[in-house]
Amino acid sequence: MKKTLLICFLVLHQVALKAEGYQVNLQSQRQIGMGHTGTGLLLGASSMHFNPGALAQMSSKYDFSGGANVIFSHNTFQKQSPSLYQAESDNPVGTPFYFYGAGKVSDKLVVGLSVTTPYGNSLKWGDDWDGRYLIQDISLKAIFFQPTVSYKIVDNLSVGAGFVVTYGDVNMSKALPLTDQNGNEGSVHLSGNTMSYGFNAGVYYKPVTDLSIGVNYRSKVVMKVEGGDAIFNVPASLSGNFPKNNKFTAELPMPANLTLGLGWQVSEKMLLAADFQYVFWSAYEDLSFDFEQNTETLYDSYNPRNFENSMVYRLGAEYELSKSINLRAGIYYDETPIQEGYLTPETPGTNKIGMSAGASWYVTEKLSIDASVLYIHGEDREDGYQPANFYGTYASNAFIPGIGVSYSF
Repeated sequence: MKKTLLICFLVLHQVALKAEGYQVNLQSQRQIGMGHTGTGLLLGASSMHFNPGALAQMSSKYDFSGGANVIFSHNTFQKQSPSLYQAESDNPVGTPFYFYGAGKVSDKLVVGLSVTTPYGNSLKWGDDWDGRYLIQDISLKAIFFQPTVSYKIVDNLSVGAGFVVTYGDVNMSKALPLTDQNGNEGSVHLSGNTMSYGFNAGVYYKPVTDLSIGVNYRSKVVMKVEGGDAIFNVPASLSGNFPKNNKFTAELPMPANLTLGLGWQVSEKMLLAADFQYVFWSAYEDLSFDFEQNTETLYDSYNPRNFENSMVYRLGAEYELSKSINLRAGIYYDETPIQEGYLTPETPGTNKIGMSAGASWYVTEKLSIDASVLYIHGEDREDGYQPANFYGTYASNAFIPGIGVSYSF
């Protein structure tokens, strides 16, 4: 029995928190419509996220934008042959949001504040599915608050930086392979929240009239949950091995990003953009899971992750159909950082293709209504998590509409 309890918790330690797939690129309807490009573009206050260096180049004295998206995501799992078992997730609807507000202090200096949700995920496989000992459901939320300063050195060159304050919380549930006399399985629910800090900095340069270049670096933010709640539901005869009101400490890195962006004003009406985003997923080397109260079968654990750095390639276009309508389209390819043998069902990591479209309706010269739609297709991946010997084929997709408002004066 002790061996069974130990194996159960080793599995728990290795899937309790997960980073891949939590980076949610939905920080502006305008940029989403262009494949989430924006590092080399001037699109108002939203530059605080995409490139703080570009913020100093905004033409209006004040600029505000806000909006939200609705994520409809779906995952499927086909267990490794010869099994015929299949499962589908029943994910809650996600609602990431953003807000930007910026104002000119002088012709060269601009300050602002952004509130964004660049990390988050909701996934629910159900209480009785085959992988319930790995995960039943998980929810991760992170809100980034970023006061920002941007300065125009000369007319075609500006720099900027923001200090990031992050609030995050995580909730997850999984079954335990322990049953009472009535056949009811045990379970555990883990939850916690934390505050953390980072920065966002960028440079914007326009070497010629029709070409712009931007470089942006967003630092790693380590979400360290201390004093998280570990609530166990186990048979009474085993309750001594799982202390009530137990606490845990764990770290979840939100990786740094380095992005090179290009903007090309092809004609008076047509704008093209490209972003090349390098994500430092290798920051997620391992997961250490530390319980406040240990027993002979419940002790702390060190578990390798060994994520690899990855790239995201983005292309976008904007076309001025009329003085009141702008149309947008984009596409991107997002590489998974998860190596073979490390794929788990709480965040099925696959290479992803995203296709987007969008539009802005300028109700007045100062006010626009911005909309976008994004479809993400995850390539089928046959793999699994070796420590738990859980293998199969995963597929995923998401449909994400969004709407926002922009106002400048």
